[in-house]
Amino acid sequence: MNLNEIRKQFLDFFESKGHKIVPSAPMVVKNDPTLMFTNAGMNQFKDYFLGHAEAKDKRVADTQKCLRVSGKHNDLEEVGVDTYHHTMFEMLGNWSFGDYFKEEAIAWAWELLTEVYKIDTSRLYVTVFEGDQEDGVPMDTESIEIWKKYIAEDRIILANKKDNFWEMGDTGPCGPCTEIHVDARTDEERAKSDGKSLVNQDHPQVIEIWNNVFIQYNRMASGKLVELPAKHVDTGMGLERLAMVLQGKQSNYDTDLFQNLIKHLEKVSGFTYGVKEETDIALRVIADHVRAIAFSISDGQLPSNTGAGYVIRRILRRAVRYGYSVLDLKEPFICGLATVLSNEMGDAFPELRSQLSILENVIREEESSFFRTLEQGIKRIDTILEELTSKNEKIISGHAVFELYDTFGFPVDLTSLIARENGFSIDEIGFNTELEKQKSRSRAATSIATDDWVELREDDRSEFVGYDHTETHVFITKYRKVTQKGKTFFQVVLNITPFYAEGGGQVGDKGVLVSESETVRIFDTKKENNLTVHLTDKLPEFPLEKFEAKVDVKRRELAASNHSATHLLHHALREVLGTHVEQKGSLVSPDYLRFDFSHFSKVTEEELSRIEELVSEDIRKNISLEEHRAVPMDDAVEMGAMALFGEKYGDLVRVIRFGDSVELCGGTHVPATGKIGLFKITSESAVAAGVRRIEAITNDTAIAFYKEKAARLEAIQRLLKNPKDPEKAIEDLLTKNQSLSKTIEQFEKEKAGQFKQELKNQFIEKEGLLFAATKVTMGTGSIKDVLFQLKGEMNQPFVAVIGGEEDGKASLTIMISDELVKEKELHAGNLVREYAKLIQGGGGGQPFFATAGGKNPSGLDKALEEIAKLF
Repeated sequence: MNLNEIRKQFLDFFESKGHKIVPSAPMVVKNDPTLMFTNAGMNQFKDYFLGHAEAKDKRVADTQKCLRVSGKHNDLEEVGVDTYHHTMFEMLGNWSFGDYFKEEAIAWAWELLTEVYKIDTSRLYVTVFEGDQEDGVPMDTESIEIWKKYIAEDRIILANKKDNFWEMGDTGPCGPCTEIHVDARTDEERAKSDGKSLVNQDHPQVIEIWNNVFIQYNRMASGKLVELPAKHVDTGMGLERLAMVLQGKQSNYDTDLFQNLIKHLEKVSGFTYGVKEETDIALRVIADHVRAIAFSISDGQLPSNTGAGYVIRRILRRAVRYGYSVLDLKEPFICGLATVLSNEMGDAFPELRSQLSILENVIREEESSFFRTLEQGIKRIDTILEELTSKNEKIISGHAVFELYDTFGFPVDLTSLIARENGFSIDEIGFNTELEKQKSRSRAATSIATDDWVELREDDRSEFVGYDHTETHVFITKYRKVTQKGKTFFQVVLNITPFYAEGGGQVGDKGVLVSESETVRIFDTKKENNLTVHLTDKLPEFPLEKFEAKVDVKRRELAASNHSATHLLHHALREVLGTHVEQKGSLVSPDYLRFDFSHFSKVTEEELSRIEELVSEDIRKNISLEEHRAVPMDDAVEMGAMALFGEKYGDLVRVIRFGDSVELCGGTHVPATGKIGLFKITSESAVAAGVRRIEAITNDTAIAFYKEKAARLEAIQRLLKNPKDPEKAIEDLLTKNQSLSKTIEQFEKEKAGQFKQELKNQFIEKEGLLFAATKVTMGTGSIKDVLFQLKGEMNQPFVAVIGGEEDGKASLTIMISDELVKEKELHAGNLVREYAKLIQGGGGGQPFFATAGGKNPSGLDKALEEIAKLF
């Protein structure tokens, strides 16, 4: 079976067991501050385990796109070096939310592996949690007894908390797990040693293939475990590992998906897989990384310099580095793999096909940019080696190695290789010290610590009523303290809330909670999984009181104007530029809107004018809002609403219509487009290859914008003495200024020529050396031009020292002829640095020419006198 067939059999099997097959959640996480990426199959179901939402389907199965390259789960440096770690992988999973438990989970796992996939039972072992005295959790004897029905007791292995107790994080739902391991070694290898002794020993062929997690506890911030009211099953089976076993391979990279990617790379690079370990690692790295890159971009995460975008950029650059340094690939090559990947995985993940042109363009642009950076890095290494040679040193410092790593993307092994080729070595210990410092800074910047929730009332859901109300009576149901980046604040959950939580590009609401005794400021509202949390600087003194929740209405109205304007903008873009335009991201704040969209060329001024005109027309029409809540997804699509890739939609969605603009949206909107008032595009730019960005303003901000423009125009007219045609008056002024500038430029040239002649006359000759030191009212640019002209005209060794004064500032310039630099080992840079102190400044330069600037022109005479004495 190929990988697609293996995936289908898994889903078909669990569908036959009453499971609803659900699609993979986006790999890029948008409403969970603890995660950048989906790193486990259970992420999209966290709300069910946490009790923030109730599962409509008690049994589900899926294949989930996962990425493990940041935070606790970070396998990046192992990827490609061994044969079983990956950045992106598919996690096949079956789930029970308070329905079946250990008996069925174990039985079905065994049935699928041995009866459907027909894995030889003599190759299988199982591990069971041995218990933990510190946590007070007993041995999982229930699972042991169940396993005895299917497998010999000597193949049941007890394992500790590290291997067989699964936890979501430092806090939250958790529980013991039982794993199925397979010995995929060849028969010859199996005959030499028992596979049981290799379980959980990181053997590349004796691997965990299925993990059944029995979620029955909640880990508190104190470390204490509390029984959950309902018990759940969370399972995971890596598709890549399963394919390795079923296809009889010794490595994940020998399976069909990776081999098709590697074969394409073999053609591009001219290297053959399986010949040399160094090139094999490079081919594996690239074949792995292209999946992580392509799926992230298709989920809407473009490479960038911050957050999740930076992680994707790092993965892409790691792949490029291996291609550059090992496979001698000097032009973009990963973009070509996107088509191969789309052909292999496009049936299961249609976003790869629909987004293929964007994938190829974004990746190609990123590769081209990084190739330029690599070239700059090579030049930087050359400079470092030259500096070390001049000092007679042979070790590149850890700081310099880290600079190459951090700024130019050079891995340590590439820097080390270049160093060795040139007879140098690197300070690897110093590099690791610098790297750890950076990691510490990163951890400090992103660390978040939360206390346990303090429950005040049993109602732990926060119903949103903000579409209809901006004020309502509420109770606080729970709260907790949070510390992030050294700042402490509180998260408060209300039984109902009018506050819109940040999402869909729109910022969260602000406002207040008011009771008879106090007023508490809400400075932001966010969504954590399915829970609406209100951020406050302080807790109410009397949290059990009844409060009036009041949204900052003016701020909400301005945000609503911008959100509705993004819908009108999206529709206008598709009308003017074409239906290929799709939203790639947005930001809606009270002050402005930002809209990213797919388009492969700069939007012209004429097109922008037409887009702005269409949006303004819709505003003037005062089109009423049509809002449809709780619409089945299929019905919404029939209505013409577009679903965005990278967004996770529920079974029921909200549809927003303004005339011909129909979109799925959870944000707040104006009741009619006339409320938007004004619309003005302020900028259009590129975000990435094939992705453009428009920023615009509406309502009060747009009015303020035009008022400022009018005020500036009036001020300009006053300065120009109120001409009838201000534009022509400015053109005349510019023409006159240009003419005057040419006259001044000619005057400066003549002045410089006169100064050069005067300088020649001032040279004093002594022992075959010409020396001149003088002061002039000129800028450093003109002085430099004169001295370089002089250098070409002089036929004797000379030293010229010029003190310049212009606009109240001083300069000191020294030129020494090449003969004196070589014979007398004179250095203009060292001299100017020393005597610049007399003009309260600093500077430097080359041995033959150097300049310094200072703020004390009165010190020039002393400086010139001292230099003259020296010579």
